[in-house]
Amino acid sequence: MTFIQLIVLQFIAHLLGDYIFQPDKKAEDKNNLGFKSKFLKWHILIIFGISWLLSFQLNFICAAVVIALSHWLVDSIKKHIINHKKLSKYAFFIDQTIHLFFILLIVLLFDNYFEINPKLSISINVKYLAIITGYIICTKPANIFVKEIFKAFEIKVNNTENDDLPNAGKLIGIIERFLVFTFIILNQFEAVGFLIAAKSILRFKDDNTVKTEYVLVGTMLSFGIAIALGIIINLIKI
Repeated sequence: MTFIQLIVLQFIAHLLGDYIFQPDKKAEDKNNLGFKSKFLKWHILIIFGISWLLSFQLNFICAAVVIALSHWLVDSIKKHIINHKKLSKYAFFIDQTIHLFFILLIVLLFDNYFEINPKLSISINVKYLAIITGYIICTKPANIFVKEIFKAFEIKVNNTENDDLPNAGKLIGIIERFLVFTFIILNQFEAVGFLIAAKSILRFKDDNTVKTEYVLVGTMLSFGIAIALGIIINLIKI
């Protein structure tokens, strides 16, 4: 296993533990209560388990413990960031930046002091690991990222008569990102243009200008995430 492989695997572990296996209600409870949240200890246990499992080496257990403890510390003080007048809008970005910094630092220290097991054979190429990471980001993490961008720029729609299907926007966002991301890594840029045009036509007859602009911003962000991920991954040589 190489250092880059371990970093990517730990990033995947972070995405799984902090997004995929963390229900929204539990995350909200953790954000509101901090140290007092009953879910926090289970979240830390999940982070530890996934981090250690995806390291594919027994001696990473100490590093996985430290990563889990760093999550415990950061998630515990996130409550104070959320309650801060100036920082509350950026709490998500601050939280994630600190998490990723700790993961990088801990893996670097592990590599220097314990040495990554060179005999361990990981058959999956770094590019394929990156593609897996891209697809995971296109699901719940991207939905939350778009939501937090709206919050940071104070973009919202107050609709008392909302006839949209519950959670339909989230599912549509995931599907369109999957398609765009797949088209980009296959170098089918024309298909991406067709997809954007098709969605524009669907919204053409919507008379609610505010709602249309809201959806347009969300769509551009959603497509932008998938396109950026695809381009970055295409730069990785097998």
